[in-house]
Amino acid sequence: MLKYVFRRILQMIPVFLGVTLILFMLRIPGLLPGDPIQLIVGERELSPALREQIEEKNHLNEPLYAQYGYYVSGIIQGDLGESYQKGRPVKDILLDKFPNTFRLAFAAILVEIVVGLSAGIISAVKQYSFWDVLVTLSTSILVSVPVFWLGLLLQMLFGIKIKEWTGGAVFLPITGMGSPPDFVHLILPSITLASVSTAYVARIMRSQMLEAMGQDYIRTAMAKGLTERAVVFKHALKNAMIPVVTFVGIDLGVLMGGAILTESVFSWPGIGREIYLAVLQRDWPVVMGGVIVMVLIFMVVNLLVDISYAVLDPRIRYGGAAE
Repeated sequence: MLKYVFRRILQMIPVFLGVTLILFMLRIPGLLPGDPIQLIVGERELSPALREQIEEKNHLNEPLYAQYGYYVSGIIQGDLGESYQKGRPVKDILLDKFPNTFRLAFAAILVEIVVGLSAGIISAVKQYSFWDVLVTLSTSILVSVPVFWLGLLLQMLFGIKIKEWTGGAVFLPITGMGSPPDFVHLILPSITLASVSTAYVARIMRSQMLEAMGQDYIRTAMAKGLTERAVVFKHALKNAMIPVVTFVGIDLGVLMGGAILTESVFSWPGIGREIYLAVLQRDWPVVMGGVIVMVLIFMVVNLLVDISYAVLDPRIRYGGAAE
């Protein structure tokens, strides 16, 4: 197992370097709109002496390969640069926003697991019933609906229509996360963020459960007189969970960094919305730092998912001849 983990970490290095190289290329003048030095200066007058000072401080007067070396070295040391607009280290900005994004992503994952697994299991156990048709139809609709459109629809429903029907009462807030943060503000954005993933989890769970329920060991368990509940939850479910764990684990990494649309629609102060605002303001260090954090989270979560396979299925072993 340790050898496998070590090899996987080594495999992450070229991926990480590839991402940093692509991001570094975006810093080359002319590839992105705006003069980075002028963006750093802001409203001040940019004199030749000031330009030279900023170029020297940020190593912009050196060859590209040297600039890339400084860039990667800074990332390894935890230095993601400094925001053009806020004048703060990007690391500090992202650390401030990370708990908010994690709170939203964790809530979305809970919705995804509880609703998606339950719907998939019910759909498989009650195959061709009303519940199976309902789950199939609902998931088909959800995977077709854009996330931002669903968010706007929920905002209109709970922020305008229900308010009109109830004479001004608002049951669910449609923006922000509350001060201090509360559970009620999480409901709409977490449902929106989890909508598409929940549909996929339900579909995967249904197909895997149907496949597991058709295996010989399931028929043997039923022939021994075990209850349907015992057969489903003690035998079929564990073997059907591996693809679901793969999807949910990878999706956690995606949600942690890919909540840009949801956070923007609901004005949720997380990393995704910070990246969105940075793009509008051409604050490229924040954009680049946010992308790097997203990639690192995704790679680490992906590694943890692979390791969890051996826990779910004892037949899977990493390392040695069995691999």
